[in-house]
Amino acid sequence: MNGNGFKKKTRSMTLWTYPQAQAAAAYLSSIVRSLRETWLEAVQKELIASRLAAQPGRPDRQRILREEKARREASSASGRYEEVREELEGIGVACLEPNQGVAWIPFAHENQLAWLVFDIFDIDPIRSWRYQTDPLETRRPVKDLEGSSTLQISTN
Repeated sequence: MNGNGFKKKTRSMTLWTYPQAQAAAAYLSSIVRSLRETWLEAVQKELIASRLAAQPGRPDRQRILREEKARREASSASGRYEEVREELEGIGVACLEPNQGVAWIPFAHENQLAWLVFDIFDIDPIRSWRYQTDPLETRRPVKDLEGSSTLQISTN
C-alpha cells in the first residue's frame, strides 16, 4: 500500500529476445509507420484548423466550414493514432516520439531492463540497443549482445 491507503498497481512487462524482435521486424515496421503517418496527419490537420482560426477578421461561412472539417479530420486521425499506439503498446513496444519512426523493444540484459532500438528509417531496423538507465540518445551496437544469454532466453 502507498501512503494514501491504496494498493499499488503492479504492471508486468513482456520482454522480448533479439530473435523474436528480428522475426517481428516487418510487422513492427508496419505498425510504427502507421503510427507515424497517423500522428503526422493529426498534427497537420490541427495546424490547418489553428491557422484558419487565427486568421484576422470575421470568419465567413467557408472559413468556418474548412476549420470545422480540419478539426474533424484531426480528431479522426488522432483516434486512429491512439488505436495504433494501443496495438503497439499491447505487444509491449514503446514509441516516445512517433515523428521519428523509432520504437523501443524491451528485453533483459545482464539482469537489467534494456531496449532494442527499432528505427524504420534504418536499412537494418534493429541495429542498436540501450539500457533503461542510459540516456535516450545512447546506441550500443547489437553485435555486443552476441554470445550473451539475452539472445536465447525469453522472459514473459
